[in-house]
Amino acid sequence: MRPLVGLSCCIKSFGANTLPNHAASDACVRAAALLSDAVPVLLPALGEAADIEMLLGRLDGILLTGSRSMVNPAHYGGAPHDDGTPEDGARDATTLPLIRAAIARGIPVLAICRGLQELNVALGGTLHQRLCLLPGRINHAAPCDADAKVRYAKAHDVILRDGGALHHLAGTRQITVNSLHEQGIDTLAPGLVVEAVAPDGTIEAVSLAHGRGFALGVQWHPESDCDTDPVSAAIFAAFGRAVRHQEQPMVLAAD
Repeated sequence: MRPLVGLSCCIKSFGANTLPNHAASDACVRAAALLSDAVPVLLPALGEAADIEMLLGRLDGILLTGSRSMVNPAHYGGAPHDDGTPEDGARDATTLPLIRAAIARGIPVLAICRGLQELNVALGGTLHQRLCLLPGRINHAAPCDADAKVRYAKAHDVILRDGGALHHLAGTRQITVNSLHEQGIDTLAPGLVVEAVAPDGTIEAVSLAHGRGFALGVQWHPESDCDTDPVSAAIFAAFGRAVRHQEQPMVLAAD
């Protein structure tokens, strides 16, 4: 039987009446189904109404999707966001406790973009709110272009930790990734280790320390090119192996 993987949803408005909807990207849904060989299940952003223990009793893995919205700084003791910064309180109230409970249970977690930031905050880390304002940082934001191929094009290299989980998956110390984020990790959460950094020092990937199970977060969007990029495909394949063999730590799942 194929494993069930829960995908985090955002609250987004669609249609002429701009009614709120629970939504996850088609690219993540397809990557989970086709490359992780799992049955994707959308997890609505219900906040306190979400029955997390029941969900985790039935799910084999969690995929934290990317989003334009930012984690509310109140969750990591940061200053309020600038006016106009998109937030999604319902998603925060769902994913942060979900992450902590999934990690405690040893349920595999794959965290993408906002998901990586959620993973870090949920476990006690903090975020930079505007990477572009930090000295020496490159522009990590998505290009202002209507063409999705331009927005998701490869943007910069990342250096992988020697002997780390991503190094095992990629078979190389350097890969090129897309970049569609304005925020990034400031203080790394206890229990996480850095898997990759950008040339400007921005943390681009993390995993759980000490082989406690599969939890991998990447700041880029591997779902956007997993049909053509071998490393992106390998990330989803490793997640698929982990959800079928939850007892295996990250590095073993990558072998």
